[in-house]
Amino acid sequence: MHLETFAHGHSPLHRLDPRAKLAAALAFSLLLALARAWPLLWAGLGVGLLTVGVARLPLVELAKRLLAVNLFIAMLWLLLPWQVVDSPGWLGLGLAYHPHGLDMALAITLKSNALVLVLMALVATSPINQVFHALAHWRAPVKLLHLFFFFYRYLHVLHREYHRLDWGLKARGFSPGSNWRTYRTYAHVSGMLLVRSYDRAERVYQAMLCRGFSGTYWVLDHFAWQRRDTWFLAVWSLLLLGLFALGRTLA
Repeated sequence: MHLETFAHGHSPLHRLDPRAKLAAALAFSLLLALARAWPLLWAGLGVGLLTVGVARLPLVELAKRLLAVNLFIAMLWLLLPWQVVDSPGWLGLGLAYHPHGLDMALAITLKSNALVLVLMALVATSPINQVFHALAHWRAPVKLLHLFFFFYRYLHVLHREYHRLDWGLKARGFSPGSNWRTYRTYAHVSGMLLVRSYDRAERVYQAMLCRGFSGTYWVLDHFAWQRRDTWFLAVWSLLLLGLFALGRTLA
């Protein structure tokens, strides 16, 4: 997983203070999550596209992430339009078509894509360490910060452990297929990966204690709030107020 693909660039959003971008992303997420009016949902998607354009994100990488999100949402389009009924229903399966499900699937699609676009344009345009430090400046729970930080730090370590196990299987002539032997082998691999992850976590924790770790998240990067950050939040606040007024008017 490449979590810093969009972190380095020269757009106006890349130069903003991460604290300002986190606050803007949180406010937009809350507004859009509670939105009900269709014009507001479409306007939110437009804001997401506009923000991505300002951030100048690579289109290929952006399309890959949107594809992953919408592949999951595609399942909702297949499932939500149907409801269980007492009668035999469609093809005797006890299902009946419900058009409201399509409206719900479309609303979820608009909200999800808009939120993903804004989060990539605002949060993903900062290095992950700066995001953690910005959360610390906003007084986020320390345990949550530690959880996020170690998840990011050791994700590639677990990925490497999995590849070592996979290489061992290939060296022994293992060829995966749709059979019980393959399922049993992958179950053993998952168990071994869990055991190795636990052992690695124990060694990391002991090493941290040897270096004086006491549970404190030390903030090393102290940001300098600039005038452009104030202007950004002011413009973003006006935009969100306009969206809120649009939703209240059309509700």
